[in-house]
Amino acid sequence: MKKRGRIKFHKLKTWWLVVILIPLMFIDATLLRLGHLKMIELRTAVLTADENENDEEIRESLERLKEYVFSNIVINIVDDNGLKRITFGTGPFYLEHQYIRAANEELERVEASLSGDSNPNGNIYQMASDVCRPQAIANGWTWNDPNYINCMMGEIQKYPAMDDLQDIVVATLPSKELYRHNYASPLWAPTFTGFMLLLTLLIIVVILIRAIVWLILRLSLLFLR
Repeated sequence: MKKRGRIKFHKLKTWWLVVILIPLMFIDATLLRLGHLKMIELRTAVLTADENENDEEIRESLERLKEYVFSNIVINIVDDNGLKRITFGTGPFYLEHQYIRAANEELERVEASLSGDSNPNGNIYQMASDVCRPQAIANGWTWNDPNYINCMMGEIQKYPAMDDLQDIVVATLPSKELYRHNYASPLWAPTFTGFMLLLTLLIIVVILIRAIVWLILRLSLLFLR
């Protein structure tokens, strides 16, 4: 039976393989597109949970996204400093609202430490607020806007309550990298999409081998004349 199967496969004409390859490549592209859309859906759920400021929902949606990406072939196009490039996975994305909440908690702690009567510069937090609040109103910044946070931190650092306060404030702010995620997918996975891609690759290899053999035979016939 194996021998008959091999004979039948060898009898397949090359142009038949080309005809099979064309719709097969269309199917592959469709499956990869569906995988990309599924990843976008799961990633959007994470960002929506971040906007809703629901940490438990963020954790659960991140787990669903990570589980899907790690077990499927996900092709994505990301912006790398203005240049588009193809990558396998989600590409980098940020939980901006979660970071802002954490940064604001640190600002509140800084406010409490800087508003005491023992501070020789007075209420530094209030001074910073007096400078940044008009800018926030003029630019439409909200209290949790990153621009407002950066303005406040810049003003606070101009009036340290102690010599090392500037370094302490910067050190206590959470790192933005903690809120940056980038999940990579495998180049191949044992899924329906993966096996269809494998079949496509096999047909392409057979077509290339037959083309090379045909070319070699044609060249050898030319030299034998």
